[in-house]
Amino acid sequence: VQLQASGGGLVQAGGSLRLSCAASGSIFSIYTMGWYRQAPGKLRELVATITNGDVTSYAEPVKGRFTISRDSAKNTVYLQMNSLKPEDTAVYYCKMRILVIGSVMDFWGKGTLVTVSS
Repeated sequence: VQLQASGGGLVQAGGSLRLSCAASGSIFSIYTMGWYRQAPGKLRELVATITNGDVTSYAEPVKGRFTISRDSAKNTVYLQMNSLKPEDTAVYYCKMRILVIGSVMDFWGKGTLVTVSS
């Protein structure tokens, strides 16, 4: 199983970006999908998650600005980021909990860089 994230880039404060992450490989089912981020010199932190029942949760700093969604038919999770702030600058990673042959495992994408200029 591989996760490929895309959509990062450079944007001015107040702007928007949409991240995508698609899973491929021997997938039976995908449970929770999520986005995490890691800023320079900081630990990786949770940004948002969405269950296979479309229940979402968000970290406080992004509530009201970011929206997570999924297309289960495409094994893809999205993160719409609006009203971006310089403190949102980080490498963003997707994570999926996937049922593969014989077990449920967590898989991570390689990350996509988001840079917000002031």
